[in-house]
Amino acid sequence: MLDFFTIFSKGGLVLWCFQGVSDSCTGPVNALIRSVLLQERGGNNSFTHEALTLKYKLDNQFELVFVVGFQKILTLTYVDKLIDDVHRLFRDKYRTEIQQQSALSLLNGTFDFQNDFLRLLREAEESSKIRAPTTMKKFEDSEKAKKPVRSMIETRGEKPKEKAKNSKKKGAKKEGSDGPLATSKAVPAEKSGLPVGLENGVELSKEELIRRKREEFIQKHGRGMEKSNKSTKSDAPKEKGKKAPRVWELGGCANKEVLDYSTPTTNGSPEAALSEDINLIRGTGPGGQLQDLDCSSSDDEGAAQNSTKPSATKGTLGGMFGMLKGLVGSKSLSREDMESVLDKMRDHLIAKNVAADIAVQLCESVANKLEGKVMGTFSTVTSTVKQALQESLVQILQPQRRVDMLRDIMDAQRRQRPYVVTFCGVNGVGKSTNLAKISFWLLENGFSVLIAACDTFRAGAVEQLRTHTRRLSALHPPEKHGGRTMVQLFEKGYGKDAAGIAMEAIAFARNQGFDVVLVDTAGRMQDNAPLMTALAKLITVNTPDLVLFVGEALVGNEAVDQLVKFNRALADHSMAQTPRLIDGIVLTKFDTIDDKVGAAISMTYITSKPIVFVGTGQTYCDLRSLNAKAVVAALMKA
Repeated sequence: MLDFFTIFSKGGLVLWCFQGVSDSCTGPVNALIRSVLLQERGGNNSFTHEALTLKYKLDNQFELVFVVGFQKILTLTYVDKLIDDVHRLFRDKYRTEIQQQSALSLLNGTFDFQNDFLRLLREAEESSKIRAPTTMKKFEDSEKAKKPVRSMIETRGEKPKEKAKNSKKKGAKKEGSDGPLATSKAVPAEKSGLPVGLENGVELSKEELIRRKREEFIQKHGRGMEKSNKSTKSDAPKEKGKKAPRVWELGGCANKEVLDYSTPTTNGSPEAALSEDINLIRGTGPGGQLQDLDCSSSDDEGAAQNSTKPSATKGTLGGMFGMLKGLVGSKSLSREDMESVLDKMRDHLIAKNVAADIAVQLCESVANKLEGKVMGTFSTVTSTVKQALQESLVQILQPQRRVDMLRDIMDAQRRQRPYVVTFCGVNGVGKSTNLAKISFWLLENGFSVLIAACDTFRAGAVEQLRTHTRRLSALHPPEKHGGRTMVQLFEKGYGKDAAGIAMEAIAFARNQGFDVVLVDTAGRMQDNAPLMTALAKLITVNTPDLVLFVGEALVGNEAVDQLVKFNRALADHSMAQTPRLIDGIVLTKFDTIDDKVGAAISMTYITSKPIVFVGTGQTYCDLRSLNAKAVVAALMKA
């Protein structure tokens, strides 16, 4: 039983619609357009919206979309055949009206397709019933039954034929490489029936042959022992005069007084003066304004300049022949035309660190988008597919919702409440470091920050945040802001409930007038159910304004697993009716991957959430905003 079947143009005009139930199909179809078609996620021709499953087909030649909807608890095997039949009949029947390609002609056209659709639906349902049920295969029909019983019996000490062949091949290789010594090892002299050994035509006994080989072994390995003895003697005098350890300028020393951090400090207490250089900590560049991410390098610019020079010296004749070589003509693209190009594109994306499943879905989406589309006169298949893939990648990196933290913080200020941001992620991705970078960015924009140390598990986590707070306070002392404390650490030590500390920190920030609360959480693997339950509790109880997932740009397929399981765990362990999931992504260690920027594509494709910040270094100014076109250019670079 179908809920609806609708045909509409890519411009949004509904040409024909069938309603199987009284409910309107507007909501599910709009969700399909918004979440799949506009976001270039057409790799899978199925979409689930609430209790419905939607299947669709694109006609790129006439710019049409065919959508069928039915209850997802049903398994309708005839739906794919029905869509193909309806697509073929509707296109052939109303070809002249559709080819005019004007909105007015489509509005004025009469598409009386009800009787034809009911006939196709009836035929599809009957064909699915006629299909005979599959019967189990009998043993007599299997290949094993055709083998004789003697071939399946193995006697003790007898090797199978395949293993015997392999052993023969290995023996032949050894004979070719090692000479007569290998043959003596592979085939013992007693079993082969040959004489034990020959020297100058005189037969040697077995004992004499063993003694000769023992002498050869001692001569061969005795030289190596002499060399090792010489090397140990030459290294002995070096150990007598031990080298004094080098003392680095900022490396610290092993003095107990310097390493003692056990002095009691309260929240917001004044710290000692910094011994480090402020410029080294701060970094270079404007801290209050996020710069766009630049993925190009000087080597790429030099290569581009060198590549343009010989092209300018080419004659016009060579350019004309190169143009005619790629001439395809006005033809419609098929799957066979794009198959080889898409295979190369898929391998290229995987080599650039895009997750394998995501690369397959992207290429499938491009194939669905281009299939049946008429190419230009001077367009090649490769250029057309590459341009479509670039457009899809740019669209993926610019998802539906854009996070503007500064605007949201000012809105929270008008409501006289702090803006709360929670950071989560796996171990060792740089949550605390990038939290400090974002704190510095907020301080440069004039907002006061309270850092909540909710990582009560990892040793040194609170001390790390205390060091960052001390450095940020030195960069923005209260004297520069009229005596107002701009950054402060809220901590309750180790072994406490993280959700309770976050709640106390938010209440403290509301009473003290802080603008932003940044909640640091413990790193946890996505498979650790108790820790994921604790994170879901922290988010459910405190309801932060923004939940940021911190992931590193070095991962490939692991990025998909991390984000899927984090979202699933937050949904499963949440006590709310509408669970809170990840709102945005912080991509770290971006300066270590060169042009392998595929993790950005994988993360945004899985979550449909934006990459809010990109970490590109170790100083406070090494924070960037994502430039989608620069990332796609680096991704498509050969």
